[in-house]
Amino acid sequence: MHILILGAAGMIGRKLATALATASHGISIARMTLADAVLPAAPAFAGRIDTVALDFASPGAPAALLKGRPDIIFHLAAVVSAEAEADFAKGYSVNLDATRALFDAIRQMPDYHPRVIFASSTAVFGAPFPDPIPDDFHLTPRSSYGIQKAMTELLLADYTRRGFLDGIALRLPTICIRPGLPNKAASSFFSGILREPLNGQRAVLPVRDSLRHWFASPQSAVGFFLHAADLDLGLVGPNRALNMPGLSATVAEQIDALRRVAGQSAVDLIDVTPDPIIAAIVETWPTRFDTLRATALGFVAERTFDEIVGVYLQSDR
Repeated sequence: MHILILGAAGMIGRKLATALATASHGISIARMTLADAVLPAAPAFAGRIDTVALDFASPGAPAALLKGRPDIIFHLAAVVSAEAEADFAKGYSVNLDATRALFDAIRQMPDYHPRVIFASSTAVFGAPFPDPIPDDFHLTPRSSYGIQKAMTELLLADYTRRGFLDGIALRLPTICIRPGLPNKAASSFFSGILREPLNGQRAVLPVRDSLRHWFASPQSAVGFFLHAADLDLGLVGPNRALNMPGLSATVAEQIDALRRVAGQSAVDLIDVTPDPIIAAIVETWPTRFDTLRATALGFVAERTFDEIVGVYLQSDR
């Protein structure tokens, strides 16, 4: 089997490639292609592994990516939330137009029907919404990023319905604690207020501590994608977008978990610096989900924030 990961240089992409290379997941893989805007690092792998640096939105990208006719495509490539809001044209070019071009290239290839696993987002929902949000709640995104993700979900469903590909969209919770440096996502501070103090550094909290949000660890995110790769998609039905399991917690509850692990001295490293732009984005995001469909299909995530902190300390610190 040939695996293609788009966005392989990102945090989840790197972890997913490493997990796939270990052969501990039950998927028989002979070849992997890792692609991103910068050249991804290649994990140790017994089969063939190719790394590709390219602009996903360039006209020649679909042909280059599909040259080896990958059997499973993990589509993680995206302009993240705050950047998509700040740069309207770039967000649509990468998050929607480039994906449509990829899907069309698949459609035009004879005798080719790959599985496409798309990294969507809970940003496809917008306030007002119930608490918790049920699986069948309508999409009302209130950011360009959320709209781009929602439109891609619809494309994926239609191309699947027409038999051009076999797609599934995983609406990821905010992934926390992300290792490494902050990124341009509006949600970046959710990891920063834990990661930086755990490493003895100051962190900025730009929103109220009563803000509630939906979380899962990087370990759970990788598990979602691995499970989707081996899942009987006939069980998913015509609605190919799934809300992934997660943990609902307030910022104050995050900080309480930090205090239990690292003490008040770590909490004292958090500087409350309100940012109305960030707050305006994340205040419209959902806070809790009823993920009956995904849970019934075998997707799992953490149940406490102490578990999420533990994943970081054991795997990424």
